[in-house]
Amino acid sequence: MREAHGLTLEAAGERLRETARRAGLSAPAANFQTLWQHEQGEVFPGPHYRRAYCLLYRATEPELGFRKALPAEQVGHQVSYSKEQLESEHVQAVTRALKHLVPTSAKGGIQGAQQRILDAWRSRHTGGDTNQPSLLLIGGFAGSGKSEFAKFISQLTGWPLLDKDPLTRPLVERLLTELGCDPNDRQSETYRTEVRPLEYQCLMESILANVECGISTVATAPFISEMTDPVWMRRLTNRCAAHQVEVTPIWLECDADSMREYIAFRSAARDAWKLSNWTDYVDGIDLALRPVVPHLVVDNRYGSAIAVADQARYALGVARA
Repeated sequence: MREAHGLTLEAAGERLRETARRAGLSAPAANFQTLWQHEQGEVFPGPHYRRAYCLLYRATEPELGFRKALPAEQVGHQVSYSKEQLESEHVQAVTRALKHLVPTSAKGGIQGAQQRILDAWRSRHTGGDTNQPSLLLIGGFAGSGKSEFAKFISQLTGWPLLDKDPLTRPLVERLLTELGCDPNDRQSETYRTEVRPLEYQCLMESILANVECGISTVATAPFISEMTDPVWMRRLTNRCAAHQVEVTPIWLECDADSMREYIAFRSAARDAWKLSNWTDYVDGIDLALRPVVPHLVVDNRYGSAIAVADQARYALGVARA
C-alpha cells in the first residue's frame, strides 16, 4: 500500500504523523524502523497506528491485512435519498459509518435512527431538523468503543454529549475516598451499592434536564444493568415520551481481545483491576448480553466501527474530541 502511494518509509512516517495530528489521534513515533517492522509482520501495530494507517491510505483494516473482514463489512444497507446536494465524498463517508447501526427489531422506530442522525447532520448545513428530538443511549462493556462512537455521533449531529465518566468521575473518586476505598475501585460491593447508584443518578438527571427542554442528546455509559432491566427502560421511555423525545438504545458489540487492547491503550487508573485480573473479569461478564428492548447494534469487533467513524470524521475535517 505504501509503495502504491509512492512513499518511502521516511515519507510514510512523516505522513502518518501528520495524519494522526490532523485527526486528533495520539501521534505515533512512526520512525522508519517501526514502519518496516509493521510491514514485515515482525511487530503488530497498536490501535493508534492502525487507525492512522487506515486514514492515511483511505482503507479498512481488512484491506490493509490487519485482520479478516467481518460479515457486516461486506453487506451494504440503503440510506434514504436526500434532495440536499452535499459533497458526495462527505455523504459517502457518513453513510458508510452509519451502516454500522444495525437494527435488531422493526419496533419502536429503531430503523429510523440512521435517517434521523443523517438528517440532523444535514440540517447543520441546510438548517432545520423536522424530526422529533431523540435520546441516544450508547452502552456496552468497558473498552467496547462507546465513548469514541458517541463522540462521532455527537460531532455529526451537533447534539450534546453526556459521557458518564468525565461527568461523574471526580465525584465518584472523592466519594470512594471518603468511604475508605481506593478512588479507582469499580469492583467492590461498596462501589456497587453505595456509589454506582449515585453515579448513574447524576448522569440521568443531566440527561432528563435536556429531555425536558426537548433537546436531542447522546448519552453514553455501560448501562449494563439499566438496558437489561425492562422496568427501567419502560420508565425512561415513558418519561421521555411525555416530552415528545424518542429513546433509541445503541449497544456496542466487541470481542474480548479488542476490549483488552483498548482498555490497556487508554491507561485509565480505574481499569487497573480489570487488566490485572483479565481472565476473572471476562469470565464474569456475558459478551452475548444485549438490551431487553428493541435496539441498534454497532459491531465494533476488532475496532471496525471506530475505524469507519475515523474515516468519516477525517473526510469531514472534524478533529477527534
